[in-house]
Amino acid sequence: MHYEGMMIRPPSEANSILLQVTLGCSHNKCTFCGTFRDKRFDIKKDDVIFEDIEFARQHYRRQNRLFICDGDAMIVPQKRLVKILKQIKNRLSWVKRVGLYANTKGIGMKSDGQLKELKELGVKLVYMGLESGDDQILKEIRKGADSDRMIKMGKRIKESGMQLSVTVLVGLGGKKRSKSHALETGKVLSAIDPDFVGALSLMLVPGTELNDQFQKGEFALINPEEMLEELGLMISSTNLSNGLFHANHASNYLPIRAKLPEEKEKTLELISQALQGNVELKPEIMRAL
Repeated sequence: MHYEGMMIRPPSEANSILLQVTLGCSHNKCTFCGTFRDKRFDIKKDDVIFEDIEFARQHYRRQNRLFICDGDAMIVPQKRLVKILKQIKNRLSWVKRVGLYANTKGIGMKSDGQLKELKELGVKLVYMGLESGDDQILKEIRKGADSDRMIKMGKRIKESGMQLSVTVLVGLGGKKRSKSHALETGKVLSAIDPDFVGALSLMLVPGTELNDQFQKGEFALINPEEMLEELGLMISSTNLSNGLFHANHASNYLPIRAKLPEEKEKTLELISQALQGNVELKPEIMRAL
């Protein structure tokens, strides 16, 4: 496979075929993220992508899921993306689910009909980074969209028939906006009503603007107990009709997998017990991105 530079994928895609179609992220301005700073955004040539699909056909017959990398494959023009998905469908017939990252810009460039076409061609799961529902935080981290647009684009994915997984970042508001971050994020998640929520805990990355702000005393990072309190407030403010709220990423202090609404109270009690010291937290040395 022709992999270039650092790549990331969601935890749920750990056993998927990883097909790199884009390099980096078309936005690449978020102050907390250093993942793609070494890459200039580009779309790889079809012949390279198709060669990787052929390699997967020969060597990855046990994996029935495929994830399209890098940061926001939805941004690929529809004609090219359809061509790639058709090649996957034709050559990797055993693949049952294609997943990809998408931001609001990429989703907004697709018509409702084009989104449904992607679903028909095998894209079953879209991952969208919300990070926060607090508009002030979204502005400060230069996310490129406000909460209203996040809700609109998230709903469009759901209406297309594709499943939606929304990522949020616990601790992103620092000490100053922790409560607002939790409450507003819960409000936006409730409005979108995604199939999955993935909560990560903020880890400052050297070389990023947010880390520089921390070093200058302009951003105050909350401690593990405050992270748990914020997570509890976020979950209590989130109302999903039938979704899974995951906080089992390597960055999290307390692994959580809760079906909402059924397991909300049980999950809040688990967080309460952890805050009382009755449940052991992951040591700092074991956390990772």
